Amino acid sequence: MTDADASAQQSFLDLLHAQRVWDIELPAFDPAAAPRDPLPLFRSWFAEAVAAGQVEPHTMTLATADAQGLPDVRTLMLHDADERGWHFATHATSAKGRQLAGRPYAALGFYWPAQGRQVRVRGPVTACSAAESRADLHARSTGALASALVGRQSELLGSSGELDRASDAAWDRAREEPDAEVTSWTRYVVEPREVEFFQGDARRRHIRLRYRREAGAAEAAETTEAAEATKAAETVGSAEPAGATESAGAWQRELLWP
Repeated sequence: MTDADASAQQSFLDLLHAQRVWDIELPAFDPAAAPRDPLPLFRSWFAEAVAAGQVEPHTMTLATADAQGLPDVRTLMLHDADERGWHFATHATSAKGRQLAGRPYAALGFYWPAQGRQVRVRGPVTACSAAESRADLHARSTGALASALVGRQSELLGSSGELDRASDAAWDRAREEPDAEVTSWTRYVVEPREVEFFQGDARRRHIRLRYRREAGAAEAAETTEAAEATKAAETVGSAEPAGATESAGAWQRELLWP
């Protein structure tokens, strides 16, 4: 390592170590008063994050695994959270779409530093119907439609000029055809099996409340068979309503060591 490299490394470490964590008053959280199900608590925490001025509280990380089982992660937007699960959308032909076709299981992470809170969600992923996916796309902005029309997400790009031309054409079409179809656009639902709520504490006595429920016997057997055969595409591509959590058991609440 040269002197210049060592200096740059030390400068980075100095800057890194100078950053503060939760240099604010954090809210209290009593897990004993938490609701029976995780969804009401998530909605409440989301509203409180918005009220606290959290920037882009609707963004989340989505973790998937590729064909070799290696993890992959990216940041995208939450589209809904209801009794079926946590919703997002992307192209089925994108890297994450292909990964979900092969391994239909994912984890989500929300981080709201304005209140020292995190929420983690894990569970199987189901693709919504074509009709619901179309409705999702057309409920969004013109810019979002233009981006979807460009498509080719995660493919190699030859030049920035190629992107400029495709984007300009997509914007023109999005303005002229607000109902334009994008067949690869797919809405997905993460059906929760685990949802963890983390409340940070200035004295590092963090509170971790995990909601957990087991899959029903039939669903568990299907999941095991799919994992062993690595042929889960049919599960993701199913046209059945995304929300088949009725066979799952009741939520169990557990406190975790921080």
